[in-house]
Amino acid sequence: MTGLAQIRSTFLDFYKRQGHEVVASSPLVPRNDPTLMFANSGMVQFKNVFTGMEKRPYSRATTAQKCVRAGGKHNDLDNVGYTARHHTFFEMLGNFSFGDYFKPDAIEWAWTLVTKEFGLPKDKLTVTVFSEDDEAHALWRKIAGIPDSRIIRISTSDNFWSMGDTGPCGPCSEIFYDHGDKIWGGPPGSAEADGDRFIEIWNLVFMQYEQVSKDERISLPKPSIDTGMGLERIAAVLQGTHDNYETDLFRALIQSIVEKTGVPAEGDAKASNRVIADHLRASSFLIADGVLPSNEGRGYVLRRIMRRAMRHAELLGAKEPLMHRLVPALVREMGAAYNELVRAEALITETLYLEENRFKKTLERGLRLLDDGSAGLKQGDTFSGETAFKLYDTYGFPLDLTQDALKSRGITVDTSAFEASMEAQREEARRAWKGSGDAKTETIWFELKERFGATEFLGYDTEMAEGVVRAIVVDGKEVQGLAEGQKAAIVVNQTPFYGESGGQTGDKGVIRTAEGASFLVTDTQKRVGDVFVHIGELVRGQMKPGNAVELTVDHTRRSGNRIHHSATHLLHEALRLTLGSHVAQKGSLVEPNRLRFDISHNKAMSPDEIAQVEQIANAIVLQNDKVTTRLMTVDAAIAEGAMALFGEKYGDEVRVVSMGRNEHGAGRPIYSLELCGGTHVGRTGDIGLIKVVGESASAAGVRRIEALAGPAARAYLEEQDRRVQAAAAALKAPAGEIVTRIESLLDERRKLERELAEAKKQLAMGGGKAGGDEGISEVNGIKLMARVVKGISPNDMKGMVDDGKAKLGSGVVALVGLNDEGRAGLVVGVTNDLVSRFSAIDLVRAGAAALGGKGGGGRPDMAQAGGPDGAKADEALAAVKAALG
Repeated sequence: MTGLAQIRSTFLDFYKRQGHEVVASSPLVPRNDPTLMFANSGMVQFKNVFTGMEKRPYSRATTAQKCVRAGGKHNDLDNVGYTARHHTFFEMLGNFSFGDYFKPDAIEWAWTLVTKEFGLPKDKLTVTVFSEDDEAHALWRKIAGIPDSRIIRISTSDNFWSMGDTGPCGPCSEIFYDHGDKIWGGPPGSAEADGDRFIEIWNLVFMQYEQVSKDERISLPKPSIDTGMGLERIAAVLQGTHDNYETDLFRALIQSIVEKTGVPAEGDAKASNRVIADHLRASSFLIADGVLPSNEGRGYVLRRIMRRAMRHAELLGAKEPLMHRLVPALVREMGAAYNELVRAEALITETLYLEENRFKKTLERGLRLLDDGSAGLKQGDTFSGETAFKLYDTYGFPLDLTQDALKSRGITVDTSAFEASMEAQREEARRAWKGSGDAKTETIWFELKERFGATEFLGYDTEMAEGVVRAIVVDGKEVQGLAEGQKAAIVVNQTPFYGESGGQTGDKGVIRTAEGASFLVTDTQKRVGDVFVHIGELVRGQMKPGNAVELTVDHTRRSGNRIHHSATHLLHEALRLTLGSHVAQKGSLVEPNRLRFDISHNKAMSPDEIAQVEQIANAIVLQNDKVTTRLMTVDAAIAEGAMALFGEKYGDEVRVVSMGRNEHGAGRPIYSLELCGGTHVGRTGDIGLIKVVGESASAAGVRRIEALAGPAARAYLEEQDRRVQAAAAALKAPAGEIVTRIESLLDERRKLERELAEAKKQLAMGGGKAGGDEGISEVNGIKLMARVVKGISPNDMKGMVDDGKAKLGSGVVALVGLNDEGRAGLVVGVTNDLVSRFSAIDLVRAGAAALGGKGGGGRPDMAQAGGPDGAKADEALAAVKAALG
């Protein structure tokens, strides 16, 4: 029992036998903590349970939690690959008690697990306790029989955990494994504690206090337990190594890298192989949980992780993109435990491939900029740290790559200035991140949920319902009454109003009391998952908590939302059938009169592809099949083939929406099967019609589809038809012949334009005089043709100059062309026999100065310039003539 998969299941099964609920890992993007960029420990998803703001149907839980530490306070990125235990992605095994059991059970089960289930020798284990925690010290002696010499008291914050300056806190107890004296290091608390001999494998947090203020700490009425065991660390111990990268999972990933690069895993390539293996995990799981590479926030951290791995692939000599070819190996190793990897495999592969191709171009640009920035430096000089940081931050060029590139020239990098720039950016990022989050929690909504429970949503079956006002919130504070004209947010016990989520906008409508009060709802939002908040203004009467009310949804708006949401599902599947299975929804907007749909796809759709998507989707509309919904477990829904949104948090039961019959080959009989909490039409025919009206880029690797459905689509097509009929009337042709007629008119116009241009040229060159000598003079034996022309394009003027040169045989031609705005263009030509004496460039610049212009350019035999003062055309020609003298 040493493989990571077996260790993970053994841990979870052990605690399941102790009455714990096995809870699935939460997404890497926290939904309940706006202060965190990524989930970095097992307790993150239970934070509100520990604080009392949320209740679960169980009081004991155990998890294997996905974690990432690569941004913000917890950032191990730069150490990965060079140490034995640093990772960007890791798994945290944990068991939790929410006011249920406490220290005795936590210590006994921990000791039983590590010594009996995992079979670790007792004499290899050392524990630490907080210096003041006599209870834990006594329990370890009693339960485990550990001598005092291996129960070490630690007085620092290393063994006292707190959630923040205030809130739950308590002492810790850590379990260490001794790898033996063959490895340098000392026990915890000693001077050699930083060595690798004694490795922490588990931390037990005894959450028994509440920090009320800086100086006041009180006991919690229901102490709790929070533990964390790094899966990679315990696997290394069980597999007889102190190096996490020597465990079975990493050996398999590194072997895949070696097979594809042909570079051995050891020696100079050791760190690069480890970086790639670690970063492959982090990148893949982040993509599976809905993060895409970008230049800010979570997407920026993902891009840094990906590019660091890709830079190491470059160091290994990989000529072609490598990362995407490693995804199958990762899915084989971890897909059974984390099905999201399997579901997102195509998206992960495509994203890695596109990013690696982009980075190869970035790398080339970075090397060129590095050469430019160091061109004036010599051996012994120092390269600017600020420039090195710009290369790193803007172009993804790591500092060590800059240093390596300059090392051969004996040039060092000002690392102090680099670090100063880095810290300035980190501080800016911290300020930008503070207070942000995907599901920002506000204490008042938790308090209301605790008091009244979740809002029951009735809107799948009705647009009108009765309810009772539970709370009224004004400016973030609960009030006991609402007067006419006041704006507020109202919470009721049950509602037909849909709260904005899944891309569908919230409902509007009205809430009325029997006494005649009327609250106009302008938006409906969800708070803390399932508290529906009706936002609006009391336009008549008075309202207070406890009022019985009637809630009526705006039918027209709801109908439009239903139509466009159902159309989104049909388009989603049509896009997958047309473009490929890599297509996944990356965001949507469903409004009453339109829909917007972002998908993962790396290039613009062709008109034929758009037409095919429309044809497929509208064929399902015409089936007019009933739209069905079912409540299922997430696993059952996914097993049946339902599409889930990556990174979306689902409860134990999910709503599965089915639409249409699959007429596109083998596979499931249902056309569209998605997990969705939105409102939908009763039958596909209710959609009426789907029309795609826009396709554009939304972000790197993401395309945006805009479409109309139902009445909005019909109105659009009716307006298009009116335009066609108006065009037909103007052309005096049947509607079916408009294109032919327009093409004919365009041909006629082009012919007339050519004839007109030729006539203008002839008139300008002939000047209307017999013999056509108008404007020809002689200067010092040089023939000069100088004329002012109007309405001639610059390109035609060049042709006229060539004609003039041919007419003169030997000489100079200067033409000033005037446009309707009063500006002038000057073209000068010199015959070949004279270019050794006169340059057209010099002559045109002389004339341009008279026109108020500057410069001019071209060749010695033909040059052009311009100027704003067309009234000086004659002076410009005179200047050219003077230049010949």
